[in-house]
Amino acid sequence: QVQLVESGGGLVQAGGSLRLSCAASGRTFSSYAMGWFRQAPGKERVFVSAITRSGARTYYAESVKGRFTISRDNAKNTVYLQMNSLKPEDTAAYYCAAGSRPLATIILGYDYWGQGTQVTVSS
Repeated sequence: QVQLVESGGGLVQAGGSLRLSCAASGRTFSSYAMGWFRQAPGKERVFVSAITRSGARTYYAESVKGRFTISRDNAKNTVYLQMNSLKPEDTAAYYCAAGSRPLATIILGYDYWGQGTQVTVSS
């Protein structure tokens, strides 16, 4: 089992940047594929980005491609989401997730979830 804790959210102006972190407990972090999802108020939780166990491959939703970058440091048990050129429509609670399927884009593809961190982008 793994526990996930997100951090790094906050309020930022449009065009700005934020870096989210997701720290995982346990010594098996490198055995999990990781993903980021987001959920805006009144909307469903949707896929943002995913990364394989080694970090060699990544995948992005079209809405964030070219602006967001996912990465991981297995020595630090942490996955990151660098968010640049933020837009008001990026406003949401961001969740990291761990699972066994590489580059999964659906909620059912992940077994463990963090509590989320809020990102608010003002116009």
